[in-house]
Amino acid sequence: MPISIPRVNAQPTIVAMLEVKLLGPPLDAGPMSTVFYFALSANVSLFTDPYNQPAVFLSQQGVRVFSITLPGHDILPATEALSFWAKETNALNTFLDEVTEYITHYPATKIGVMGLSRGVFIAAHVAARVPKITHLLGFAPLTGLGNIVEFEGMDVSEWDLTHLSEKLYNRAVRCYIGNHDTRVGTENCCQFITKLAKTAYHHGLRSSPIELIISPSIGRFGHGTSPETFKQGTDWLLGML
Repeated sequence: MPISIPRVNAQPTIVAMLEVKLLGPPLDAGPMSTVFYFALSANVSLFTDPYNQPAVFLSQQGVRVFSITLPGHDILPATEALSFWAKETNALNTFLDEVTEYITHYPATKIGVMGLSRGVFIAAHVAARVPKITHLLGFAPLTGLGNIVEFEGMDVSEWDLTHLSEKLYNRAVRCYIGNHDTRVGTENCCQFITKLAKTAYHHGLRSSPIELIISPSIGRFGHGTSPETFKQGTDWLLGML
């Protein structure tokens, strides 16, 4: 059953702003390896197939998996929620501030983040703000708001993940994308990973654990992710954690 988790060490006025849910070992089992998974709403991300497949894979191996409802996904269907981001640009900053505080105060032995599509965009920004997050796993990542139709004509380049390279180059990063993803752009994902790897190299990391795996596209706009890819990614993250 879904479990709503209160904010850790937070003010009550902020608790209501985040919907956090858990899949896997209960909190009374004590600190352990934990993954924060961003996809859609917390409920869909953890309890609706196929979006929950990576969370299920990890929880079955004893990893505690949290999900936090993305902005607008509590009031709008997923197909309309990104338009909400475009209209309410401050909502993203507010959300990231709240998630940063939550994860910063959450006790765990190791923490990783993973995301699906728009969730990777959020996961990367969160990881850039929270140094104790050591691993980032992304499936079909959205790497810039300007790459999608909801933000057409808007100058949102400041949000591009390529700007986070100085804060993420020393983490373990793996992303998966289809070879012809026309929703978020395969080339955009390549640019993000390449920038990360170059930044790591300039900082003296000649063999940085920054990876991009490209496979045949599936699904609408070539933007789907197969169960096999979810399993490969979560096996990697499990081994790292």
